[in-house]
This record gives sequence, structure tokens and C-alpha cells, in this order.
Amino acid sequence: MADHLEMPRPAQLVRTTGWSLIESAGLPVLALALGAWLWGRNAGLLAGLAVVWITAAVRKIRSGSVPSLLIMSAILLTLQTAVAIFTGQLWIFLLHFPAGNLALCILFARTASGPNPIIARLAAEVVALRQPATPHPGLHRFFQGATWLWAAIFLLLAIVLALLLATQPTASFLLISTVATVVLIVAGAAASALWLRVVLRRHGLGFRFVTA
Repeated sequence: MADHLEMPRPAQLVRTTGWSLIESAGLPVLALALGAWLWGRNAGLLAGLAVVWITAAVRKIRSGSVPSLLIMSAILLTLQTAVAIFTGQLWIFLLHFPAGNLALCILFARTASGPNPIIARLAAEVVALRQPATPHPGLHRFFQGATWLWAAIFLLLAIVLALLLATQPTASFLLISTVATVVLIVAGAAASALWLRVVLRRHGLGFRFVTA
């Protein structure tokens, strides 16, 4: 552990990451879709919001903490639901897409230069990445830089989605914004992984899979 990063074996990693994504996105979306189908759009939004906050409460009771990804999902969904219900305007409802990315940009940027950059926390919570027992300055600088990278990605997404919202009809906006989001997120993840690999080699650090 002194000179290695550790991550669960691939099968465990898939389960850990999958459950994190299900908690923060899958369950709320499923509740939203089911509630909207049964009782209408507003009921669906409230159902999705209720599920994400109930999940956060259960996490807090069982483990004493709530994953950062789940907290961000709860905050963004709360904002989305409030805007959608109190305005009833579709374009204002869609505005949460760029606004949410701008909020994430600010959140990431606020932690990037500090002692606990949010990318390090997300790596530990989402993929169960364990750093060496002795803090390594090179790794800390990487996580700070990676947090700035993701702040820039979310800022770019906010700008792109705002331009699309202003120029495209709703159907085209939803399609193009989904594609743009997926492309930028995948590109950011790939760049972060390659960057981490370079940092590990530069500092002579190892990487291994372990049993969680």
C-alpha cells in the first residue's frame, strides 16, 4: 500500500461503480418516469426528488456519510424540480441543463486548489480507488489538476447547452445535448485516466487490483 494505488477487481469495480450511478441517476429517473406515467409530470418530478433524498438519508443512517455524487444529484434534481413546478414553462425547465453544468463547474473549481479536491473524493466513492497510506504530493497535484479539468469540461458543457437551448427546437436540443454530454464526459474520463497513468510512471508509483 506504501507505493501503490489500489482498486477493486474488475467484477467488484463494475458493481461498485454501477451502484453509485444507479443511486445518483438510475433510481431517480425510474421514479420520475413511473410517476409521470401514472400521475403526470409534476408528480413524476416529485417522485424522482423523493427517491434521491430517501436514498441519501438511508446512506447517512447506515454508513454515517453520503457520497458526493449522490449529494450533487440531489441538489441538481431539487433545483430542476423547483423550477419546473413553480414556472410550468418548458424552456425554463430545460434551462436546468446548462445551469446544472455551470453549478458543477463552480463546485469543482472551488475545491480544485484546496487540500481535498472533489475528484479525489469521487474516485474513492465511485470506483473505490485507494491512495497510498502516506499522502503523495504528485498524486495530490494530479487530483487538483483533474478537478480543474472537469471544471472546464462542465463550463464548456454549460456554454454548449445554453447555445443549443437558444437556437434549437426542443427535440433537437434533447438529442444533441445528450450526445454532446456523453462525448465530453467520455473524453474527460479517458483524458483523466491517461493523465493518471503518466503521473504514476513519473513518480514510480504502482497500481494493482485488490479484493474489496
